[in-house]
Amino acid sequence: MKKSRAIGWILFVAVVAGGSYYTWHRFYGPEAIAKREAAQKAAAQRPAIPVSIAEVEKAEFPVYLTGLGTVQAFNTVVVRTRVDGEIDKIAFQEGQTVKQGELLAEIDPRPYQATLDQAKAKKAQDEANLANANLDLQRYTKLGEFATRQQTDTQRSTVAQLTAQIAADDAAIANAQTQFDYTQVKSPISGVVGLRQVDVGNIVNAATQTGIVTVTQIEPITIIFTAPEEQLPDISEAQKVAPLKVIAITTDGKKPLAEGHLAVINNQVDTTSGTIRLKAVFDNKDHTLWPGQSVSTRLLVKTLKDATVVPDDAIQHGTNGLYAYAVGSDNKAELRNVKVSQSIDGRSVIEEGLKPGDRVITGGQFKVQPGALVTTAVASSSPAPGKVKPE
Repeated sequence: MKKSRAIGWILFVAVVAGGSYYTWHRFYGPEAIAKREAAQKAAAQRPAIPVSIAEVEKAEFPVYLTGLGTVQAFNTVVVRTRVDGEIDKIAFQEGQTVKQGELLAEIDPRPYQATLDQAKAKKAQDEANLANANLDLQRYTKLGEFATRQQTDTQRSTVAQLTAQIAADDAAIANAQTQFDYTQVKSPISGVVGLRQVDVGNIVNAATQTGIVTVTQIEPITIIFTAPEEQLPDISEAQKVAPLKVIAITTDGKKPLAEGHLAVINNQVDTTSGTIRLKAVFDNKDHTLWPGQSVSTRLLVKTLKDATVVPDDAIQHGTNGLYAYAVGSDNKAELRNVKVSQSIDGRSVIEEGLKPGDRVITGGQFKVQPGALVTTAVASSSPAPGKVKPE
C-alpha cells in the first residue's frame, strides 16, 4: 500500500512539472518571444490610415434660433365695387404688379354721368333763381318807404333759401361726382394682383362679398414665426439694443432666400405650445418671398467671441456621449470626449475636450482606433505609371 501511494505521488508531480514546462515554453519560450516580437513589428509596420483632418479654430460664432414660419403679405385688399353696374373693362393682367391708384376695372358710367349732369343743371337753375331774387331784393331796398317791410323781409328770406339750396346742390354734385368716380375701380395699394374673379359684361353691386380681384403688397413683406418662451428674455434684451437679424431659408435648409429684421414681439405667450409669436419684415425687392409660403427662419440672438469651433464632421456619437479623434504630433489618433454647446451650418462650438490649434479627424473615422497611425494622403484608384489596371 505504501509503495503504490508513493508511485502515485511521483506520477502526479511528474505530470504537474511537465504541464508547467509546456506552459512556460509556449508563452515564454524563445519561440513565443519571437512570435510576439514579429507581431509587434508587423503592427508597427501597419500602413497609416488615410483620413481628412481639420484644425480647431478660434472664431466668432453666431448663435441662431431656428424655427418655421409663414410668409404673409404686408397688406392684402380684396378689391370690390362701391357702385352697381355692368363691367365695361378689365384693365389688368392676372399676376401683374400695379401701383396705388392704377385703374383695375371700369363700370358702365352712363347712369352716374346722367345723375351728375342733373345735379349740375339743378344748381344752375337755383343760381339763376338766386340772381333774380337778389335783384328783387335790391329793388325793394331802393324803394325805401314805398315798399312794405314785410315785402323786404320776405324777399330777403327768399334769397337766403335759394343760397341754402345752392349749398345743397353743391353737396348733391359732390355726391354724384363721387359715385361717378367709383365707376373706375382703382388699386388702393401697390402690389401684385391675383386671379380675376369677374369678367367683362357681368353685373356687380356693392352689396356682394365677392371682389373683382385681390391685391397683395409684397414689398415689403412679413414672416410670422415662433420661438420658445425660454428664449424670450434673451430676444427682448437683444432687441432693445438693435433690431435682430432674421434669415429666411427654404424648408429643406439648403437655400437662403432673404434677410430682414425682427419688427414685432407678440404681446402674449401661447400657453398651449409654450411659444411666442414673432414678426420679421423683409424688403423683398427680388420677390423671393411669396404670401403663404412656408420657410425656415434663423433669428440671430448673439455672437460668441473667441469660440472654439470645429467642423460638425469631426463630432462622433458614442455610448459615452460625444467624442472626436485628435491627431498628435506623431500622427497617431487620440480619442477625446467633447462637450458641444452650439451647432449650425456645419460648425460646432466646443466647450470641453479640444482647444484651438488641435488637429481633428473629419473623415475616415470608421477605420480609426485610438493610437492608430493616420495620414492625410488619399488613396488613388488610378493605376501606377507603367502598369495596367486589372480588368
